[in-house]
Amino acid sequence: MIQSPVKIGLVEDHTLIRDVIATVINSFDGFLVTLVADNGKQFIEKINSGNIPEILILDLSMPEMDGHETLHWISKNHSEIKILILSMYDAEPLIHLIKSGVRGFLKKDIAPAELKNALQCVLKNGIYCSQSVTGRLFNLMRNHGTKNSPWGTVILNENEISFLKLVSSELTYKEIAQKMKISPRTIDNYRDALFLKLNVKSRVGLAMYAVKSGIVTINF
Repeated sequence: MIQSPVKIGLVEDHTLIRDVIATVINSFDGFLVTLVADNGKQFIEKINSGNIPEILILDLSMPEMDGHETLHWISKNHSEIKILILSMYDAEPLIHLIKSGVRGFLKKDIAPAELKNALQCVLKNGIYCSQSVTGRLFNLMRNHGTKNSPWGTVILNENEISFLKLVSSELTYKEIAQKMKISPRTIDNYRDALFLKLNVKSRVGLAMYAVKSGIVTINF
């Protein structure tokens, strides 16, 4: 039995950006753009005609009805739609978006491979969290999140998991940097971001989290 492709909606007022993203998504196996709109008003008209996507990529800055207004309407009328925000964003305004049920954030200069990964992550895990989402943002999400927020569980990327495994060993930070083939400054960024993300204050705290979460196994 042939499985139907996942329906994707795209609301973006810049025609060139919208068309390029649609073309890229349609090149992915298992995904198909079935709805495009210039603004929230046009999007609602198409939704009301029965064209309901499973995942919606939503721009924030649009004429007539912007992304914030559109998001509010979706949360009240079609909360089942998984929303990815398309924007060149700041950390501060994201709390409102997260509370409204947003599942992830995409920058407009996103690479095709990352876009595909984002769609797959939203389908599999319910949310998409890129490396560009900083530790500060995670700290904000933890402090302001709600029980219904899909961001309630900490999501770690592969580099963070690798770092936690190594930080639980006897290696120095410099040796960890060499092992991961990245600079000591990047290691410091990983450490500081994870301090915020996991709400710990030391290397011991990181190691304890790695053990408790099953990332590192201790054999006695």
